[in-house]
Amino acid sequence: MQQGDPHSWPFRGLPTDFNRHHQQQSPSTPFSLVEFQAGSFDPWHGSGFENCAALTGVEFQRVFYKNNIAAGVRLMNLYMIFGGTNWGNLGYPEGYTSYDYGAVISESRSVNREKYSDLKLLGNFFKVSPSYLDAVPWSGSNNAYITSQAELVLRPLLGRSTNSSFWVMRHADYTYLGSSIYTLNVPTSAGSLVLPQLGCCLTLNGRDSKIHVTDYDVAGTNILYSTAEVFTWKNFSDYKVLIVYGGPGEHHELAVSVSSNAHISIVDGPKSDVKTKIQNGQAIIAWDVSSSRKIVKVENLFIFLLNRKSAYKYWVPQVGTSGSVIGFTTKETVANSIIVNGGYLVRSAWLQGNQFHLSADFDATTTLEVIGVPANATSLYINGVQYNHTKTSNGFWIAKVEYKTPKIVLPDFTKLTWRYVDSLPEIRSTYDDSAWVKANYPQTNNTSTPLKTPVSLFASDYGFHTGTLIYRGHFVAVLHEVYFAVTTIGGNGFGSSVWLNDTFLGSWKGSANNASASSIYAFPVMELGSSYTLTVLIANTGLDENWVVGTDSMKTPRGILDYELYNHNQSDISWKITGNLGGEDYADLTRGPLNEGGLYAERQGWHQPSPPSSDWEISSPLDGLKQAGVGFYSTSFTLNLPEGYDIPLFFTFSAKGSCRVQLYVNGYQYGVYVPQLGPQTKFPVPQGILNYQGENWIAITLWAQDRSGAKLESFELTYTTPVLTALTGLTSSPQPVYSKRPGAY
Repeated sequence: MQQGDPHSWPFRGLPTDFNRHHQQQSPSTPFSLVEFQAGSFDPWHGSGFENCAALTGVEFQRVFYKNNIAAGVRLMNLYMIFGGTNWGNLGYPEGYTSYDYGAVISESRSVNREKYSDLKLLGNFFKVSPSYLDAVPWSGSNNAYITSQAELVLRPLLGRSTNSSFWVMRHADYTYLGSSIYTLNVPTSAGSLVLPQLGCCLTLNGRDSKIHVTDYDVAGTNILYSTAEVFTWKNFSDYKVLIVYGGPGEHHELAVSVSSNAHISIVDGPKSDVKTKIQNGQAIIAWDVSSSRKIVKVENLFIFLLNRKSAYKYWVPQVGTSGSVIGFTTKETVANSIIVNGGYLVRSAWLQGNQFHLSADFDATTTLEVIGVPANATSLYINGVQYNHTKTSNGFWIAKVEYKTPKIVLPDFTKLTWRYVDSLPEIRSTYDDSAWVKANYPQTNNTSTPLKTPVSLFASDYGFHTGTLIYRGHFVAVLHEVYFAVTTIGGNGFGSSVWLNDTFLGSWKGSANNASASSIYAFPVMELGSSYTLTVLIANTGLDENWVVGTDSMKTPRGILDYELYNHNQSDISWKITGNLGGEDYADLTRGPLNEGGLYAERQGWHQPSPPSSDWEISSPLDGLKQAGVGFYSTSFTLNLPEGYDIPLFFTFSAKGSCRVQLYVNGYQYGVYVPQLGPQTKFPVPQGILNYQGENWIAITLWAQDRSGAKLESFELTYTTPVLTALTGLTSSPQPVYSKRPGAY
């Protein structure tokens, strides 16, 4: 599948032989799928992570995850539930700063992707379905149980020690976008039944999959069958609850094994939408899925009939006691759970004396319905605040949480006072590199790449593994130095620029597919016998991963692979190198070994809060540079955001000219923006790195790769929907301020 067209699914892309391979490879162990796809990486110049999220969205989950279930998977680990951010040069070269990954939870910590809610439905189903572990894939003719055999595939998992079975339905062509009509003919404890019994037929929509159940146990009550999918069930002290759901345009049917004098009633929702019948020891319920909730009561079992979108709003927190919050799932904690209808996110629930507490987040005014409140609870607290509640005729608690849109005031970066300093003094004739590391190793410890130069110019040989690298090569002009050819390597998406003294020669501006690049730069007229200095600036986008077992791709070097100085031997150039100050003996022990690179301002520590900028020039990255080079910009602002809200904040860029931009927030590198490659223009930075109630310092390094310079065309701090949150009292990460660094050069 390709993120560029996330709705285009390849023919025969669904694996259907997982169970067969497991039986061949390890039949005596639980079938495990580790790091199964729950998102997708996106390369430089990619289509963006929202396309990745669409590619592996709800349709993907319903088809592929249920296909795994049909294969009898027992352990399914997903990569990723949450991706996050490659802050501080943590990433690898085939990706950029964002590691959102199109995951279930977005990089900005929001849970508003539909795939989050859909996965929650599936996870809760298996949390209350222990009989699945007793069921095994059936190896017979699956289509013996269905009509529409050409269009559909039914893959049963039949109970070994019980009648409880699971029936996974999908289209034979998993890419099919249309709908198919079918009926089931399945064995049950009441004999073989043709389903539905009261209506015409069932529907499977395109790129969907269903898990039908037969003889499904709900705390001693037998659900003879359900064509609607199960979300959860609970056994409370006075009653039981079963929640099932269906998709748009679907008809469903469910039957409960009952005695001949059983009572069935519709206790909520339009009665005309539901058909019920008791026959042959079955309480049969048939309905068309709609936006209206329906509750049918069979004896002491409440059956909630929901549409899928409504089911997304239900939560099943485990209930702790005495203020504790249960973090692990056991048979006991699953039993000791309640059901909450409503809310953007329900985090936890606990009982403290007769006080029932919920920890929850809200993105709109919400009516909460709490089902199964412990019998000794008399009062309701939400996020520590007592709420009035009412009790419905069915015994459920109702409370209303008001959401008030907070006033958000963010700084206008165009109106801040920015301070500027040149961050490439290395090209000046007066610059002293005597403190730099001499690149003079005649050999390399790197066994993956042979040297093509008299001395190693691999940065890691000298202890520089991260961020920007700078080389200075000294030589004496002899005659007819026409050009300098150099092969640099920094990883996919990297860039490089070269100067002769202070004369800009040119740049490799980067490519999503090139980890190295060979360039030839013409020299100006040179003076015989004069000393010259080549300055080579290289962006290191991270060290390679080891994709294939047994290879040494992670050893692929960074730096200069080869060079030629016309009319000279290679040895005529003596080289020096720098990266982050101190290399492996790095200066910032708080923010870690990867956070900063080798630019002059970084080596000085000026990206940290409160740099010594009072005497610097007043200039903004929106003014930019008029020629190739590196500018460093610093400013500060104060935030006073309302407490009690989770407010996702983003730094959003656009630029003119080919350039490479780094964003530092309170000393932490939280973005590498490369407009000529993209795709990322929006960089989320969480609370804790940003001080939501206090002072913040940001710094920008602007590396202009064009002779005409570069500038930011726009630079903004933006936000998305604030969420009224249970999380309060957050403390910021350590943010040590600038202090003069001993030995900085």
